[in-house]
Amino acid sequence: MTADRPETDPSIDALPFEKALEHLEEIVRKLERGDVPLDESVAIYERGEALKRRCEVLLKQAEARIQRITLTADGRPDGVAPLDVS
Repeated sequence: MTADRPETDPSIDALPFEKALEHLEEIVRKLERGDVPLDESVAIYERGEALKRRCEVLLKQAEARIQRITLTADGRPDGVAPLDVS
């Protein structure tokens, strides 16, 4: 799982959220075990950072697509509006 420049790794940019998260969790497990050589630890940490950024981008994209249902005064569905997450 090492790469020269993991932050620009096109394979990460193509991963769906679930796969990116799975790879990130694997990296966390390896680092928590503490039995990875220093050079490899640094490389997989950098890949983990790139995977984290990928997950954040995908979550923001999903968040932007979520809509909330608007209701009329009597509680009937009236349409949709962007979800305000703030």
